[in-house]
Amino acid sequence: MAVMELDRIPLEEVLRYLGAAGKDPGPLLPLAEDCCRELLAAARPRWTWRRLGCVPVPEGVRLEGGFLLPGQDLKRLLADCREAVLLAATLSQEVDALLRRTQLADLSRCLVLESCATAAIEEVCDRAEGLIAAEFPGKSLTSRFSPGYGDLPVTVQGEFLALLDAPRRIGLCATGSSILTPRKSVTAVLGLREGAGNGEKPEGCGRGCQSCALRGRCPYQKKEDRHGL
Repeated sequence: MAVMELDRIPLEEVLRYLGAAGKDPGPLLPLAEDCCRELLAAARPRWTWRRLGCVPVPEGVRLEGGFLLPGQDLKRLLADCREAVLLAATLSQEVDALLRRTQLADLSRCLVLESCATAAIEEVCDRAEGLIAAEFPGKSLTSRFSPGYGDLPVTVQGEFLALLDAPRRIGLCATGSSILTPRKSVTAVLGLREGAGNGEKPEGCGRGCQSCALRGRCPYQKKEDRHGL
């Protein structure tokens, strides 16, 4: 388990989640800045990860130890990977409590705080991913792929968290309906590839919106990536 000191939330990401990317945010800007400060004060980010061997099977990808991650989307992402990294991260119960309190008191502010929390957990995952990548010089990671995304069912959450011992290590659990709790949390699979090869990456193995399986259908797609920048 690792505790992460989160000192900033990318404001441009907060505005993107609020639908204000590339626009004059007007009075939304100081509200977003204030909400970022409040969210940072409440957050207690924690994360954990595990490296496992993986093999493609007709139903999807089978991890070392026998756990099946079903679906063809993840299988394509890990096509040239023989190992995978399982990642889990959470902002903490304190953030969930803040969101519940604010929802009762000020629904508009809660909407902005929700966007701050979403940007914050993505920032935690990005930083965790960078630390993981540093553990494997000469190798590279694919983009993150989470349960509930594409055709990877959200119902794998319970066993996924058990493999990471996440309930004990970072206090991250899943309900009977596979909802993560604390709510502002992420689980994800990343493929671990050997080297950089000839510089060409298989389809779907890049970073960001350009390589995303939902490119063109995601309401949060980054505008600059939509234009290939």
